[in-house]
Amino acid sequence: MPNGTAKELVRQFYDLINTGQTARADALIAPDFTDHPGVPGLPPGRDGLLQFVAMARAAFPDLHVAVEDLIAEGDRVAARVVVSGTQRGVFLGAIPPTGKHVTWTGIDLFRIASGRIAERWNERDLLGLMEQLGAVTRRA
Repeated sequence: MPNGTAKELVRQFYDLINTGQTARADALIAPDFTDHPGVPGLPPGRDGLLQFVAMARAAFPDLHVAVEDLIAEGDRVAARVVVSGTQRGVFLGAIPPTGKHVTWTGIDLFRIASGRIAERWNERDLLGLMEQLGAVTRRA
């Protein structure tokens, strides 16, 4: 897959998250997709990812993933993202709505196979997110 096509696939993946249009997942995400590390308590793979997208959008209805950098090489695409949203619903089943607008960063690495996303490794600044929501306090 040419690098431009792989990058566009990843842009469409983030558009799926931004719009919540999970019906588009079959065209973008392989049926045997693996998400590293995945979300505890949710099924592995594509189903777990889509459930997490629905949960995140319920907690942050204005959830938006902005792509800051996108780099492709071979079957891999790396993305640096900034995620933002206003918490209007319960997050992770435990954090009640705060009404706070929060922003956190992340890095994703995707493996593309047969024109779809086959794997994703992701890192997010969840400590920063939890601090902004008031769920944790960082010790000095």
